[in-house]
Amino acid sequence: MVFLLRKPEEKRLDYLIVLGAKVDGRRITISLRLRLEKAFRYLQENPDTKAIVSGGKGKGEDISEAEAMASYLEEAGILKSRIVREGKSTSTEENMKYSIEEVPDSKKKRTGVVTNSFHMYRAVMLGKYVGYENLYPVTAKSEPVLFLNYLLREILAVLVFPVRRIWKAGKMSIDK
Repeated sequence: MVFLLRKPEEKRLDYLIVLGAKVDGRRITISLRLRLEKAFRYLQENPDTKAIVSGGKGKGEDISEAEAMASYLEEAGILKSRIVREGKSTSTEENMKYSIEEVPDSKKKRTGVVTNSFHMYRAVMLGKYVGYENLYPVTAKSEPVLFLNYLLREILAVLVFPVRRIWKAGKMSIDK
């Protein structure tokens, strides 16, 4: 986890996936704002990079996370033509899975993922799991007050991941 936080940021990526986070009604939450601020700065510095804003509509959300993120970036000055909306995902794994479908010739494209520091390791791990070969972290800051809480949650999620894979594989064979 620490290694990814220290990795230098890649420039001139083809795509930048911005992972969604809770939207409170229509309001951008702090974690999501930090991701969007990082994405905005990256997109300003790399004008050929396209953004994929990824996140569906969950409980307590009036609009999808993708819609909220696209609106934020457009209002900040990013051209609508540079933003792809992926609005059906409900988890980090689905964010990565559905976003790869938006990347033509994804095996050759250099793709970045923007998320908060506490979440980056799992995002990259899941991205590689669903098929990204050239995936790079573009790390946003985290809320200092909640960092430890989120980090512990992420460690648990990473540890549970192999168990979930085995369980799902076993369940699928039982269902057949």
